[in-house]
Amino acid sequence: MLVVSNRIQIPEDELCEEFLRSPGPGGQHVNKTSSAIRLTHLPTGIVVQCQNDRSQHKNRAEAMKMLKGKLYMIEQQKRDAELAKLYSNKGQIAWGNQIRSYVLQPYQLIKDHRTDYQTGQVDAVLDGEIEDFIESYLRYRAEKKHKQQETVKAK
Repeated sequence: MLVVSNRIQIPEDELCEEFLRSPGPGGQHVNKTSSAIRLTHLPTGIVVQCQNDRSQHKNRAEAMKMLKGKLYMIEQQKRDAELAKLYSNKGQIAWGNQIRSYVLQPYQLIKDHRTDYQTGQVDAVLDGEIEDFIESYLRYRAEKKHKQQETVKAK
């Protein structure tokens, strides 16, 4: 399956097509034409069936739309799960969950609550010189990752 900008292309070798006879009133052609279709996507096992129209071609096109819709939903769920993993360590946006505190009066201090790094050079930080905060956070993350690896090895 190939997803290109919200359009899904399904190779023919990934599909199993079954043509069925539609039930219901059909006049002279009842049980003579196989207009219903069942499509099975082999890699995922998704099965869709369409028997809305008398035309096999229209039913196949409708079944392909339904199959592509289901595959698109699965891809979207995978992407959402990946994004959720990336944002899992992100805390809630609420009072008391801030990363840094900026105190400008009565004294001047900026403190990073994750790493406990602090500086009194408020004007420089507010002008964009935050390299020290970035460096302290990268050290903090490296130490945290190292501790996690040690606990995994200990188990």
